[in-house]
Amino acid sequence: MCSIFTVLSKDVPYDKLKECFEETRSRGPDMSRLIEFQKGWMGFHRLAIMGLDEKGMQPFEMNGDLAVCNGELYGFRPIRERLMEEHPLVSGSDCEIILPLYYEYGTDLFKTLDAEFAMIIYDHKEDMVIAARDPIGIRPLYYGKLDDGSYAFASEPKNLTGLCATITPFPPGHYWSEKDGFVRYCDPAAVGQFTMKDEEAISHKLNRLLCEAVEKRLDADAPVGFLLSGGLDSSLVCAIAQKLSRKPIRTFAIGMDTDAIDLRYARMAAEYIGSDHTEVIMTKEEVLSSLEDVVRLLGTWDITTIRASMGMYLVCKYIHENTDIRVLLTGEISDELFGYKYTDFAPDANAFQKEAEKRIRELHMYDVLRADRCISVNSLEARVPFGDLKFVRYAMAIDPVLKMNRYHMGKYLLRKAFEDDHILPDEILWRQKAAFSDAVGHSMVDDIKAYAEELYTDEEFREKCASFTYCPPFTKESLLYRELFEKYYPSQAGMIADFWMPNKEWKGCDVNDPSARVLSNYGDSGK
Repeated sequence: MCSIFTVLSKDVPYDKLKECFEETRSRGPDMSRLIEFQKGWMGFHRLAIMGLDEKGMQPFEMNGDLAVCNGELYGFRPIRERLMEEHPLVSGSDCEIILPLYYEYGTDLFKTLDAEFAMIIYDHKEDMVIAARDPIGIRPLYYGKLDDGSYAFASEPKNLTGLCATITPFPPGHYWSEKDGFVRYCDPAAVGQFTMKDEEAISHKLNRLLCEAVEKRLDADAPVGFLLSGGLDSSLVCAIAQKLSRKPIRTFAIGMDTDAIDLRYARMAAEYIGSDHTEVIMTKEEVLSSLEDVVRLLGTWDITTIRASMGMYLVCKYIHENTDIRVLLTGEISDELFGYKYTDFAPDANAFQKEAEKRIRELHMYDVLRADRCISVNSLEARVPFGDLKFVRYAMAIDPVLKMNRYHMGKYLLRKAFEDDHILPDEILWRQKAAFSDAVGHSMVDDIKAYAEELYTDEEFREKCASFTYCPPFTKESLLYRELFEKYYPSQAGMIADFWMPNKEWKGCDVNDPSARVLSNYGDSGK
């Protein structure tokens, strides 16, 4: 990952700007630059992935215009060749093509990109700043206002703490300009009409689109690795990548030292596809000692996000400290498209679809946030094949009747899509869903709950919870997370919409813990 930072004011003392800018150096440890321009200040911390020499350093400047981008622009090489006929492109960086494309398309640029991005453009002729974020929000971007009303933008809220009274996630699929304000250019959750095809045709296309999504994300000038949990989604990504690779890919799995469920499935998948596999073991002591650091790096108080981040943070920490890998492919976003354990309780197809739309639009506050922070704080870059825009749009347009759990097997269409390829053993392809925070070992969540129980008496718990008016904590565990959050992000709880929980309006989902373990249909998921 990289980090971008722009403040549209020159009244902030430089020392303060520098202090805020430095908060996310781990996102881009290779090179840093903070420059003054007509409107204020623009900064960039670089993690070199494409075009590894200094020519790829940002902000890019052309004809007096500036651009800074944390992103990956897929398929950029032929576009770059065309643009070089008219523009003096000098680096191998994908992001250098942004300004030439802006000259061609203006703000329509954003809807043309096949990319994950957060970017800031300064148009000197218009004396105008434009900010934009990819349609799903895979790359982070936040904004706020200074005391003088000027805007500030940054990759993470920690960059803006102390500068802005209120910090807000930049809405995915939008751009903002000083002329137009916020404009939505894309909503991948919106469906005009459903794809009314049979299972066979749908599965065939899902297979093709996911393979294409993985293939384009293998393009990097830096070493690539893979997170392999042993569940369906990450196993598919790894199996497709191995099929496309000439040598064994490098896969990594993590689990508790006492009851890791996923490790044996990850090992099974790795042996089947022939990857160079590493197992990372975590302990109760590591989990509890890392808890405060994880809440700070995440910038959330959400129970599910924090639980699921513990294993991801520690495995990424291991990768950073022990390998030369710079890019990680992960299996996020499949659940939002094809269903969770709790969506088995959806009362009808329309309710299933509405829930999917909600989850896709809120992804940037939950699973996508988790993957970004856990990976980027360890100076790595995340790539998410299931978040490929073509794949998301197609999956969302599938008739929800076909996506519901009709065969006592969630994500049936996705499994069927790869049934004939035999790139995974049946034990993995048809394995029941197990949430990552549970499957690294049930003991992990139990240890955190027990730790929280010891911190507060029942009376302290009630009094402290009553002091929060916005999304108040409702368990001792959630109170612990909220207090840690407030320590580093005081009065910024509104950055997160709500607790990630099953839809309480559905029969069977009115539960007070987000873990699928509390649902009646959990069954063999955790075995």
